[in-house]
Amino acid sequence: MTAADTRDLLLSRIRDVADYPKPGVVFKDITPLLADPVAFTALTDELSGFCERYGATKIVGLEARGFILAAPVAVRSGIGFVPVRKAGKLPGATLSQAYELEYGSAEIEVHAEDLSAGDRVMVIDDVLATGGTAEASLDLIRRAGADVAGVAVLMELAFLGGRARLDGALGGAPLEALITL
Repeated sequence: MTAADTRDLLLSRIRDVADYPKPGVVFKDITPLLADPVAFTALTDELSGFCERYGATKIVGLEARGFILAAPVAVRSGIGFVPVRKAGKLPGATLSQAYELEYGSAEIEVHAEDLSAGDRVMVIDDVLATGGTAEASLDLIRRAGADVAGVAVLMELAFLGGRARLDGALGGAPLEALITL
């Protein structure tokens, strides 16, 4: 399957839901993609390829849909999976990072011992929108002493400017989007 064929397959399995979660928003629902084993396998293969290409030794999945995508990629790639969660959801010692959103602020956490020097970490999520969560995750990875191998997403909503926001935070690491809208 070519990259264009894969993109078309993935895009055909993403459903637009108008006015969700609020009027004027078109939500990109990936549950039909997840329910299709051919599409989900193609997505997992593509994301796993990025991990191999950029020498990732661990994968960070961003809550919550990033967990769904990142875990099978970690298994396929034979590397560790580390969840980045909303503040207060992880037991034990954590590193936390606050960040600004277009409508307020939020905070994410990672277990302090799950990342260390020598790790090359690929961040995986479903959507790159404004880039706030991804940027905060890059800060967390570096604060833990690990290196950023890159960021890979299923979809980039280019009109929201996330790529530009991440430009400096990536520090030269790649940002890969399978679909750009």
